This record gives sequence, structure tokens and C-alpha cells, in this order.
Amino acid sequence: MKKFLLLFLGIVSLSISCSKDDDIGVSGPGGDSVSVQDFMWKAMNIWYFWQADVADLADDRFTTNEEYSAFLVSEADPADFFDNKLRFTEDRFSFYSDNYKTLTDNLSGISRSNGLEFGLFLYGDNDTDIFGYVRYIVANSDASTKDISRGELFTGVDGQSLNESNYRDLLFGENATYTLNMADISDGIITPNDKSVELTKQDGLVENPVFIVKSFDINGQKIGYLMYNGFTNEFDEVLNDAFGQLKTDGVTDLVLDLRYNPGGSVNSSRLLSSMVFSTNTNNVYIRQRWNDKLQEVFSDEDLTDYFADRTGAGTEINTLNLNQVYVLTTGSSASASELVINALNPYIEVIKIGTTTRGKNEFSLTMVDDPNRDGAPFIYTPSRESKINPDNSWAIQPLVGRNENSVGFFDYTEGFAPDIELKEDLENLGVLGDVSEPLLARAIESITGISGKRDFTVKTPVELFTSSKMFLPMKDNMVLDKPLHLNLDLK
Repeated sequence: MKKFLLLFLGIVSLSISCSKDDDIGVSGPGGDSVSVQDFMWKAMNIWYFWQADVADLADDRFTTNEEYSAFLVSEADPADFFDNKLRFTEDRFSFYSDNYKTLTDNLSGISRSNGLEFGLFLYGDNDTDIFGYVRYIVANSDASTKDISRGELFTGVDGQSLNESNYRDLLFGENATYTLNMADISDGIITPNDKSVELTKQDGLVENPVFIVKSFDINGQKIGYLMYNGFTNEFDEVLNDAFGQLKTDGVTDLVLDLRYNPGGSVNSSRLLSSMVFSTNTNNVYIRQRWNDKLQEVFSDEDLTDYFADRTGAGTEINTLNLNQVYVLTTGSSASASELVINALNPYIEVIKIGTTTRGKNEFSLTMVDDPNRDGAPFIYTPSRESKINPDNSWAIQPLVGRNENSVGFFDYTEGFAPDIELKEDLENLGVLGDVSEPLLARAIESITGISGKRDFTVKTPVELFTSSKMFLPMKDNMVLDKPLHLNLDLK
């Protein structure tokens, strides 16, 4: 995502009193450095959404510096410290990274990747074997130059069959190059074939999330199709141009394909929703809810986002002014994708086609070891990289709040169930953006009201185990990227 100030707390008076000095706790009783643990605790104590529910994050948890230092050294591994000491038991999504540069690059859509986006599937007698299926290929990637395409399957890497024990190392390890051993599927039976594909990961690969933009004239109806694979705000202008194209084409119905979109920028979700529905800036888009000690110092204006009439660059938004939209979803549709569904629901009819979404309604912020940032300690901003502790490259991405729509609804942790259920079929994934691709074809049938002879029977339904995007630092995260102005005085 765009490297600007993720959270600005303007004209801020900040006082943190936790019964210990700010410079205490960087070493444990034996002298071992625990500066990472110290940073994690202090950041989570201020910002974490469930701060009040984690006893070890309480403001009065420690009565002496020695007690605090002993707590920090109780877990030598910062990852274990975060997971075991700080994370609320019901929190499924907060995470950490041992390299903040890798994390923040990924927020901008930059990653080390060969460009193959795929899903993984468990099979075999004990459901421990794994095969992969290609979802799509990122443009201008190594995979885009190779003989591999959507719908193909693979069962091995470098001659080793994939299973639960080895797939992480083989597919997501440090190996820059690997060879996929491909397979065929027929009547649910997977059979290895003789094809192999060598792929090489590229540093700094940038994915344009605006993947496909098309318009169809079907029986006199202008139907638009947009496949959008990530809420990456560097591409907000590209997204707006796509809606400009749909508007010029005279589109009156839209199929918004979010089936592989794991989320990203909250503000990009606001812009997309404005492009679909309205640029009336008096209409509430969403409201944020923070932890109790932060919530009370925000004004309603600070907490409320409205639909937009311009992009962040000042470009007038191209809106279709629709009263309904068809959204294609799967279990990989998460966070900001679900936010679009929830925020539009009070205003227009949102018809969901596919399978149930992920169920993630909280937003996060990127935090680094920068405790002296005025008004927003620990919140990452590129201009302060020189101020980050040079001996601590760790970052955390904790959930810091929850989004509610204009009528206060937020409870979709079980995901949004489809209005029209249709699973993807491993034996007929179809070509994305083609009118015969099953999910798009089903949407078109619903829009036109014309039921053809098409049979939507699914022979081998996709039962996703995980996907390639879940191994990027960003994963299915939703990042708040709005300016907030408040006077903050934490005691």
C-alpha cells in the first residue's frame, strides 16, 4: 500500500504511565536483550483492540521494573512471546514479521514471487497429501512466461510429493527456483503426468490488482465484469479508470469478482464502494470502534468514514450509481472484500454468488520499534525509518479496531453466506472473464433472468486448505489508512 502516514494523531498530548520507566526492560535478568518483547508489549498495551481482555496487557499488570523485566524474558523467542503472552485467544488474524521492510513492501503490493497464484487441497486416505491448482497468473511475472495456466494441477515439487509436512518448505521456503510436477484430474481422480514447470521467484514483483475489466452486451443488457484481487491503494487510479471504462460502455449491471481478494486498504474499499454505488459524501460508509481507552477520546467525526467523490489524488470518482451489485465470493474473500459487502448492504442489494467468505471484520496497523513518534508511538511511517531502533527489525500487525456499517452491523465473523451457492469445480475452473466461466455465467443468468441449458453441476468442488496469498506477509489483513485527529492523554 501507499507509503504514507497510516495513522496521524494531530496536536497530541501523550502520557503513558505503566509503573515502569521507558528505558527499562530492554535486558532480562541475565542480560539477554528483550528489546523486541519490550516494543511488542508497549505497542500492544496502547493499541490492541482486546487490550482489556488480556491480563498481561493491563496498565497495572506490573508493580516493579524487575517484575516487568522478568515477564519480558519469560519467552526468549519474540514470536512465542507475541503468540503466548499478548494475543487474545479469540484473535485469529494479528501477526508479526521479523523484517518490517518485507512487510511494508507487501502492503504496497510488492513481494518476492514467481507470479503463480494457487490454492492447496488436502487429499489421500488420511487427508495429509496435498495438491495445488492454479488460480491465476500475475502479469509480467516469471510464471507468465512459462507453459502453465489456470486450472492446471500439481502434486509435487522437485520430484517430492507434497504433503502437510513438507509443502511449506518446498513452496514457500528460501528456494528461489523450484520445479512443479504437474498432474491431471478426471472424475475426481488425480494422476501425475510427465509435465514439469520450472519457476523462479522475483524480488520486487508488483501485482496490479485490477486484473480483468470487461463489458458484455447480452440480450441488450450491458453487463460489466471487474476482477479485483487486492485492495492496494497504489492502484486506486487504475481502479477508477476501470470504472470509467465501464461507465463509458454504458454498463447497467456489474459483476464484481472478489473470489481471490484477501483484503488490504480500508480506504480503497471506500473508493471502490463509491464507484459502485454513490459519490454522495453525506452517506456514511463505515464507523470504527477501538479499544475502550482509545474509543473515548475519538470524536464521532474521527470515527466515521463517508462515501467519497474523489480519489486520494483528487481525481473525480467514476461511479455507476447502481442499486444492486453481484459479488463473486469464496473463502478467500476476506477483510476489505467483506467490508465492501457490509458497507453497501444498507444502501443497495448485494447478491453474493459462490461460497461463504472468510469472516474478518477487524482492521490493523503496522507497528515498529519507534516509541518516540509524537502522538502515535510505534505506528510505522516511512519518513521515520531512520528513527526505528536499528537493532530491532521486527514489526507487528495487530488488530486495533472493528468496522461497523452505517446501521451498526459488524457481526460477520462466520463470513457472509452466498445468496446463490456455487463452488468452483476443479475439473471446470473455466477461463476468468469468459462468459462461460461458471461463477460469471451464473451471475449473468441471474442478471438477465434467462435460464439456458447450462448445467452448473460441480463434479469436484474446491475444498480449500490454504492458498499462496496466505504465505505473503500481508495475508488476509485489512489496514486502516486514514488520517485521524485527536487529543490523546492516556493514563
